[in-house]
Amino acid sequence: MTIVRDAIALPDTFDFHGQAVRWGHIGTAGPALVMVHGTPFSSQVWRRIAPLFAQRCRVFYYDLLGYGQSEKAPGQDVSLGMQNTLLTALLEHWQLDRPHVLAHDFGGATALRAHLLDGCNYASLTLVDPVAMAPWGSPLIQHVRLHESAFSEAPAYIHEAIVHAYIQGAAFKPLPAEVLQTYVAPWTGETGQMAFYRQIAQMDQRYTDAIEQRLAEIRCPVTLLWGEEDQWLAVAQGDALASRLAEPTCIRVPHAGHLVQEDAPEAIVAALMKVLFG
Repeated sequence: MTIVRDAIALPDTFDFHGQAVRWGHIGTAGPALVMVHGTPFSSQVWRRIAPLFAQRCRVFYYDLLGYGQSEKAPGQDVSLGMQNTLLTALLEHWQLDRPHVLAHDFGGATALRAHLLDGCNYASLTLVDPVAMAPWGSPLIQHVRLHESAFSEAPAYIHEAIVHAYIQGAAFKPLPAEVLQTYVAPWTGETGQMAFYRQIAQMDQRYTDAIEQRLAEIRCPVTLLWGEEDQWLAVAQGDALASRLAEPTCIRVPHAGHLVQEDAPEAIVAALMKVLFG
């Protein structure tokens, strides 16, 4: 398995309902900052960002259940309906009452659900191209939901080609081979292949419908970043989301797709520095 040279480590394990969730923590002083990745990625999306804030913050990150290094198992519930429960449990485990939260894609829905449905309080919420309101779901997602078994049982080389193309499509700029492989690797092999289609099959818009009408109830400052070249969730989706929020700070990121962490990590760093330190 190829790992990028600047990969962040996940040395710790949290037992979540008998399932292993891998997480890491860097930095020993300052405000708490929790980073939540999206799909089909892992906490490695924060590898170029987390170390910069560890100098002035206590940074926590983890792999969603069924993603990255966290446990993957047949019959597992890895839906958005479960991920906010996991985040809530982790915040309690870490003894964090009002952390700053940085979330991307499905991580956005996860953080929003934990806040609006589970009562988790944040000092601030920075959302990067989040899944937060209808409509969402690419043509691949819609097709897999109808034919999960056909995809999960496809020859490995077909599956890997699909995942490579799918993940590259999240970025505006070509991803270096080792970076692309870092994101693809957790989804390879029999366990990884089945897990990849399992998480897609469990995607359901009802999990964002449950919070869409409550977005104005967010109890902390919100910063919203959106890649102008996002081919998964168009920038118009970001505009629609912003209209539902109470006085958000909105930042359009030029020359960036859905995976802003790779296309323009400096935009996230600059926005978050302002949130944290003014």
